[in-house]
Amino acid sequence: MDQAPTQRPLHDPAGQGTADHRRLAQQLCDVVDGREILSQAKFIEMVGMDLDSFASNAHVQRSTVIRAPGAESIQSHIRTSLQVLAAVTTVSGGALKSAAFWYRNEPLAPFNYKTAESLVAEGRAADVLNLLESYQAGFVG
Repeated sequence: MDQAPTQRPLHDPAGQGTADHRRLAQQLCDVVDGREILSQAKFIEMVGMDLDSFASNAHVQRSTVIRAPGAESIQSHIRTSLQVLAAVTTVSGGALKSAAFWYRNEPLAPFNYKTAESLVAEGRAADVLNLLESYQAGFVG
């Protein structure tokens, strides 16, 4: 997040998603029972998370993550997380590994030092996206 912000949009109001978001979603695409879903296993690996943390953040039981990966609550959590990760990737210049680290570990002062990950789990992804937009506009802290 120390790099100069870029001028690419963080999200697409038309609902198509940014190029970063689409790229991340394609990396996580999996076919389960004949339908495409976002793989919870690939997401967990991508951000360096454990299964229990993912289940807690998605507000589901651990067994649901394993037995019903296509459940709407799981898919919704992954989609929202990807939206924030794509925005972080855009602001930071495109490095997914550092974006995932920031998402999971950076305490955000405007939000009582909670991480983006915990804010997304609380349903506050829009707040994180607004903060990232302010970073992109030149606000430094």
